[in-house]
Amino acid sequence: MTADQTMEFLRQLDLVSPDTLDLPIHLIGCGGIGSFTALVLSKMGVQHLHLYDPDEIEEHNLPNQLFRLRDVGRSKVEALQEILQEFAGTPVEVQPVEVEAQRMAGVVISGVDSMRARKAIWLRSIRYRAAVLRYLDARMGAEVARIYAVNPTDPGDIRFYEKSLYDDEETEALPCTAAAIIYSGFAIASLIGNLVKRLATGEDLPREILFDLKTLTLLTSSNERC
Repeated sequence: MTADQTMEFLRQLDLVSPDTLDLPIHLIGCGGIGSFTALVLSKMGVQHLHLYDPDEIEEHNLPNQLFRLRDVGRSKVEALQEILQEFAGTPVEVQPVEVEAQRMAGVVISGVDSMRARKAIWLRSIRYRAAVLRYLDARMGAEVARIYAVNPTDPGDIRFYEKSLYDDEETEALPCTAAAIIYSGFAIASLIGNLVKRLATGEDLPREILFDLKTLTLLTSSNERC
């Protein structure tokens, strides 16, 4: 896409206008969840996208992440920034760092791969932060995924979400040869895109989504107070 070319969003305007998506979105983790989510959001018309990931691309990342063969050895956020520019012309801010205690606003999406990282993000950057409209925490293992969508200042949401912050040692261990496949990443990215659209257009959001591609089931829980 050249400098004078722009995306035409005519076919989605009755669903969501890019003008409605004029809010900051911080995407933490740019691997099996985050790389596809970044593409979805860019193609939807999000204009204030911030990417965070300290890692470099390794060969084993290529089958289940958005990166190209030539990207091996590069910073994930820098390679993804280039890909998004080519696919959508989207301006993206990137930081090749871990999120520890950065202040954020708007929508924050987590696609990190450890509970330790999730706890640190929640406690230091999200909980009680009124500027964060919604925190979307996406978790994936093989063909199963779960997304939490919580308001970090709502006491009921806080209690509900913090019950899910168990230790890494309690996580189900999958064989490394059965831990990830590309269609799961695309599926979870589409659900995150839908949640962002719902938030931007004032629709209700489920507090939790659970889907299993092996059994082709999708379950949601409401925002009833606990």
